[in-house]
Amino acid sequence: MTDTVLDRFLRYVVIDTQSDAASKTQPSTEKQKDLSRLLAFELRAMGLSDAHLDEHGYVYATIPSNTEKSVPVICFCSHVDTAPDFTGTNVKPQIIRDYRGGDIQLPGDPQQIIRVGDHPALLDQIGNDIVTTDGTTLLGADDKAGVAEIMTAAQFLIDNPDIRHGEIKILFTADEEIGRGVDKVDLKKLGAQFAYTVDGETAGHIEDETFSADGVEITIQGVAIHPGFAKDRMENAIKIAGAIIDRLPKDVAPETTEGKQGFVHPVSVSGSMEKANLGLIIRDFDDAGLASKEAMLEAIVKDVMTGFHGSSYTFTVKQQYRNMKVVLDRHPEIMDNAMEAVRRAGLVPVRGSIRGGTDGSRLSFMGLPCPNLFAGGHAFHSPLEWVSRQDMESAVKTLVELAKVWEERA
Repeated sequence: MTDTVLDRFLRYVVIDTQSDAASKTQPSTEKQKDLSRLLAFELRAMGLSDAHLDEHGYVYATIPSNTEKSVPVICFCSHVDTAPDFTGTNVKPQIIRDYRGGDIQLPGDPQQIIRVGDHPALLDQIGNDIVTTDGTTLLGADDKAGVAEIMTAAQFLIDNPDIRHGEIKILFTADEEIGRGVDKVDLKKLGAQFAYTVDGETAGHIEDETFSADGVEITIQGVAIHPGFAKDRMENAIKIAGAIIDRLPKDVAPETTEGKQGFVHPVSVSGSMEKANLGLIIRDFDDAGLASKEAMLEAIVKDVMTGFHGSSYTFTVKQQYRNMKVVLDRHPEIMDNAMEAVRRAGLVPVRGSIRGGTDGSRLSFMGLPCPNLFAGGHAFHSPLEWVSRQDMESAVKTLVELAKVWEERA
């Protein structure tokens, strides 16, 4: 069992852990537990006797404090599942050692090319070792890079008892990619006061702000009748759904927005002439922005429905997560300590926001304030996903320094 962060990462990515939004179980796929069982075993092998996998697919473990100071208990958290967007079965990682620049053509599918023009972060990787897939699967750096980094940092702290730190909790979650990552987390058992997800992108980046997020389900009840006798009588639910989608503003979509701009995004459509279902996600950095987009969406639906007098609709909004900045701003030491740890790891800290969410979004509002640290991966959820060995090593250093900073400042 080798212990470098790269060795661990390569060991973990070949285990298929895709989650499944259509599943009603927890975790949504049993195969996620294949990696979680291995992690619990490796943590126990390090000497963390309480490491275990629970029935919901979570791995809990504790690195005991080795200082006489009263240090806040912190938690390092990553998720084991990979996104359903692209297959994670039969991952074949490749290592490009001493990258010298230029586009990277992936051998399993020559159509898949990581182009420098599309991935300018490659310009910062000259001389580094880059891990990609063969182009036929996800890599799984989201978030097995974070998992490998936490595991490696844990081993380093255990092997170097002269490094003083408080009690550190480790939490590996399932189903983060489908929005259920912390549904069953036992925060009382976890016993942490503050946490950090290790699930970000570029080295040095720390995020204390996420989108706020809602899901919207629209059901259209049309008027079904035999098409041979349909004149002036049929109201096709599929066409009504299509009319709603066609009316969505082009400038409030993921493909036309950036930075702090929110969006309305259709993610599913299904149905028949009689009944159709539309699923959309709404994203904004504040609740007022969410509310205005949802009002705009329902106004579109109502306007479309005026042309179909025999049909009806339902419009259901479900809260998904909220911007964690509201919580984190009450505990500035969390970010201050993270920024210092990044500096000590030899990087320039960059504070930013995520056009998405993490387990930390939900955890923060459940009572465990939790910003997001970089893990080093890029091009998440696609076969062009990549990560460098050096950036993963920097993440490990950051975690070790973070443990030290909390102890020093206690």
